[in-house]
Amino acid sequence: MRPRTWVLALAAVFAVLQLANVTARDTPDSANYVSYALALGGADQREAAARTVDWACAGRASAAARAQRVNVLHFHAPSPAGRVFAECREGELRRVERRLAAGQTDGHIVPFVGPRLRAIFEVRPGYPVFLLPFVTVFGVTWGVWLASVLVTAVGGALAFLVLRTLSVPVPLALTGQALYYVLPVGTTAMRPMTEGLMLALTLTAVWGCALALTGRARAGAALVAGALLALFAVKHAQALFLGGCLAGAGAAVALGRRRRGRAPGRGVVAIAAAGCAAAVGTLLLARLLRYPSEAESMQDLLTDHYTHPDRVRPWPEFLHLEWDFWVEWLRRQLLAPLFLAALAAGVWGVRRRPAFGIFLLAAAGTGFLTQAGHPDITIGGDRLIVLAWLLPVVGVPLLLEPLVDRVIPVPVQGSVDEVSGGPVGDSLDDVSGRGAAGGSLDDVSGGRPPEAQSMR
Repeated sequence: MRPRTWVLALAAVFAVLQLANVTARDTPDSANYVSYALALGGADQREAAARTVDWACAGRASAAARAQRVNVLHFHAPSPAGRVFAECREGELRRVERRLAAGQTDGHIVPFVGPRLRAIFEVRPGYPVFLLPFVTVFGVTWGVWLASVLVTAVGGALAFLVLRTLSVPVPLALTGQALYYVLPVGTTAMRPMTEGLMLALTLTAVWGCALALTGRARAGAALVAGALLALFAVKHAQALFLGGCLAGAGAAVALGRRRRGRAPGRGVVAIAAAGCAAAVGTLLLARLLRYPSEAESMQDLLTDHYTHPDRVRPWPEFLHLEWDFWVEWLRRQLLAPLFLAALAAGVWGVRRRPAFGIFLLAAAGTGFLTQAGHPDITIGGDRLIVLAWLLPVVGVPLLLEPLVDRVIPVPVQGSVDEVSGGPVGDSLDDVSGRGAAGGSLDDVSGGRPPEAQSMR
């Protein structure tokens, strides 16, 4: 089969497996995004509240029924689904009605939470806009599920494209796609929150970096800029982090090349310029639009979503919490070091593509920045730091590349298209023959001769 067929087959298998959990993936934040999408579709506050609550409570009822069926003491008891749904629906709608009666009717989001917390979600229209056509056509339950499956499947396909652009063999590029689905990346992307879109857009920017470094500076810079622009609408903090990190990575690569007596390359300059423009533009536009500031986010954290009085001296308390958080985080990671081992494998793998590796490290590092901005140990599942998992998703296939080099014979004749099966990384010239435009073979492929790349 052609590579694109394998990509679609992997995505289809992943989608079928997700039918095991159509509901009960929501978090407390999910209701804000779903009600936002319904409001954009024309629903009033009470209609949006009822449809969102029905969806969320159906998930809780389903989870309660499944838990009861495997309870060692009560597995033979009647299903609690009906009772759980009724209690959940009554309680949630009562709280919403109380806030609506108090005049909290502004904005697009149903007042499940207080005004200050809602303001944080109001400035993230990207994910609700993405949800809108799905919930409009398929309803809330299947619409949210389909949107989650699609954005996660696309993220895996982007991992494949990144690796193929770097001339990684098709089996290893498919391995990267599979890793995206089976690691916590896929689980987190399936949740009805912003993370799925953030991961896909961040990978789009990484793909742009790979294109720019393989001689397609204009296309790569356009992808990076477009991804950063879309990230501003999804979650502007990620646009700021990613833009700043890519600009720093570009400066590091350019400085390294200068020290070796070489020009930085158009691709590196284009990525750095796009990242710098995104970081500065995000700061200015957020201030112009009066988005909640970092001080407001800090008060949200330290007051448990504004359920306690504001802290008078938030910075010293935040830094104290930050130190304690990372000490405890590291202790827990050492107890189950899969994440640390995966990161180490990813770092070792990207050494085969030094210049690209720096940009990938920068993108994955935004996961640590996001976690550092929210040092809350009660948020489970590595949701905030999930972007760091992109490092092993791309780096592990690169680490395995020498093994495939020994197994797959190098073809004597035939075009690269016949071997690679598609236009991604179409020709050897796209990978190694455009050093003046976007970097040399050493920077992209770690110094392998052209003969070793003809099989790609």
